[in-house]
Formats: sequence, C-alpha cells, structure tokens
Amino acid sequence: MNAGTPLANDFVTVCESPDASAIYCNSPGIARTPTGRLVATLDLGGPGTARLPETRALAARESIAELDMLGRIYTSDDHGRTWTHRRDFPCMHARPFCAGGRVYVLAHRRDLMVMRSDDDGATWSAPHTLTRDEYWHQAPCNVHYAHGCVYLVMERLARDALASHASAFAPVLMRAAATDDLTDPNAWTYASELVFQEAIALDELDWFGVPFFHTQMDGMAATPERPLTPLGWLETNVVQFVDPGHQWHDPSGRTFHLYMRAYTGGTGYAAVAKVTEHADGSMATALQRTPSGRRVAFLPCPGGQMKFHIVYDEPSSLYWLLSSHATDSMTRPERLAADRFDLPNNERHRLQLHFSRNCVDWSFAGMVAVGASAVQSRHYASMIVDGDDLHVLSRSGDARARSAHDVNLITFHTVADFRSLVY
Repeated sequence: MNAGTPLANDFVTVCESPDASAIYCNSPGIARTPTGRLVATLDLGGPGTARLPETRALAARESIAELDMLGRIYTSDDHGRTWTHRRDFPCMHARPFCAGGRVYVLAHRRDLMVMRSDDDGATWSAPHTLTRDEYWHQAPCNVHYAHGCVYLVMERLARDALASHASAFAPVLMRAAATDDLTDPNAWTYASELVFQEAIALDELDWFGVPFFHTQMDGMAATPERPLTPLGWLETNVVQFVDPGHQWHDPSGRTFHLYMRAYTGGTGYAAVAKVTEHADGSMATALQRTPSGRRVAFLPCPGGQMKFHIVYDEPSSLYWLLSSHATDSMTRPERLAADRFDLPNNERHRLQLHFSRNCVDWSFAGMVAVGASAVQSRHYASMIVDGDDLHVLSRSGDARARSAHDVNLITFHTVADFRSLVY
C-alpha cells in the first residue's frame, strides 16, 4: 500500500439526512464501553430539522416551544458493522463516554446537559441541566481519565467578550470523580477561563505569519465571499505527557494540556494552553512557557486548522492524531474552485492519521479516507481504539451534500491493525 492509498475509504453509513439540501449531519462522537459495545452520537441541524416529525415529537415530549436540532444515540455490538438507533435528544455537540460503570452523553442546548445510561447504552435518562443561562459550545473531542476522575473540555462564550466568535470562547476543563453521578451539577469542577482575545496580543505574533489574512475584532473579510472572522481557538482535546523526559512532564500528574483548533486563516498549527490542578482541587488555565521562558500560543500540528481528535494509546505509548489534510492553502481565495468551502485552509475532504511520542513531532501514518470531490467531506471526525483497530466516525458528504460544511452523512470507518503503521 502506498502513502496515498486510503486506509479505510470503505464505510458503514450510521445516519443519512432525509433531505440533503436542508438537513445536515453533524457532531459525530464515539465511545467504547467495557463490554465492547460502541456508542455513537450525532445531531441533525439545518433549516429543515425543525420540520421533522421526530423533532416535533421530541419538542412536545420535552415541553420545548421551538426546537431546531435533533440529537441521536446509536449502539453497535458487532464492531460497527450494524447500528441500532436508541434515542433522540434535544441537544447538540454531544459526546459519549464511560465512567463508574455507566455511560454518559454530555451535550448542550446553550446550557450544558447530560444524560445517563445504566444498562450499557440501551436506555437513557432524560437530559439533566448542569448550568443555567450560559452559552456553551464544543464539537466532540477526546475524554481523558486520571486519578479516578474523568476530564474533558467544553468551551463557554465569555459574557464580557468583545465578539461572539472563536476569539471569545474559553476552553474550560471539566473534572468529575468517575464514581459520582455525573448528572448532578455538584459533581463537576470547572477550571478557570482563558479567552483567546484576552490571552494573546496579536501584535506580538509578528514574524509568525498569524493571522494569515487581515482581520479585525469586528470581522474583516479576506474576500467579500470568504470572510475571516476574528482569530481564536476552539474544539479542544485534553493531553497529559506521561514520559518523564518530556519538557512539560509533571511528575505529580496534575498538569493537563489543551490542544485546540487554531482559527487563524493558516494551516499546520494547533493552539495550546495548559491547566494546573491545585491541592485544593481548583484548576487554573494559562499559557505554557518554553524553557526560555517564552509563552507558547501555537504548536506544530498537521491539520490543526480544523477540528481534530487526539487519542493516547498505552500499548504503543503514542499519541494518535486524526485531522484534516490541507493541500492548497496558498491558493488565492478568489481562485478557488466553486465547490470549495470558505478560505483555502478550510479543505474538508481528506482525513489523515499521524502518530507522535510528544505531541509536537508528528509522523504520517496514512490517509484514512478521501472524498471523491471537495464537497464530499470526510472531516470533524472522532475515533476510539477497539483492540488492534481504530474506529473512526466521520461527518461526511456525498455528491448530494449542500456544501463541504453542510453534509448529509455520518460514516463509520475502521483502520485495521493500526499499530502496524508505526515506523
């Protein structure tokens, strides 16, 4: 197999839009329970979603006046070959995970909401609200376990921020004891907030090429048709460095690094911050510093310009990165093909896999899946290890998709014997 041959181009369709022009498939999340069952989550959005009979029935059941999103939970007991639809729910950006012998789905409808399953994902509680009168976001990224706790990030829109773009989101590390009832708001501890536009002075980024296009806090278009809104970070993964030789290893195990999509108009970098856990249980978010004392805002990361997913695999002692592959980010925006979405760095139809020992130096493992055209996306994917295989759940499109962003499929792919890709 040569480097350009996709590792897992074949797929199983988990969900298909009933109307590709008006109902879009979003937010694929995946987990594996201790029994080996796979749990997948996704949501439907777009102008046609509110008109679906399922959406109307759910809104009536949950006493919601207007509902324009439809979350769904599926399970598989045969490693993803077939899927069973288990439940609809009135939230978006859902993420399934296991803790304390239960399965949870964390999502939001502005406020954070969580559901619980006590029977391995077969049946589910009603959504429980964790926050009040707040605005949360975060496409499903990874979940981390340490010290008997579960750690993950959701991002909150700062009320005093200057703009409601990625620049105004604070990645908030959330922690809860795995054995607690995680539908209880008191089970969760939240790290302090660090908002991009307050943490990073753009005039200090000179010589780095960020931002690539001119931008202002009120938004400045790279071209009238393809705008670059204010810079920011979003869609955060949690990483801990376990190698004692790593520059940022914490022997106490109380430091967590946040790897985020870098929304800059360029490619090849992820945004980064760190969270330090204190003796009293509080968690503080800040920028990391290098041995020279310089602060770090960005680190090399193939595909860091789009939502990516990181998994640490203990058997290989490697971090695995699933991300979007950019091929022509230096093309002038006005010369992009008509089927290309947004700016040149926003290419969405090539899904790639890398591995790393330190989350800075990445080795290419292979292309996972490639759409037949720019509009046929394979992007915003999540992944989970299942024995020797790596399962991938992708936000995908076929030729009927409205755009590379507004797609009509959620597809399941398997990279078999993925550790054999290491060299």
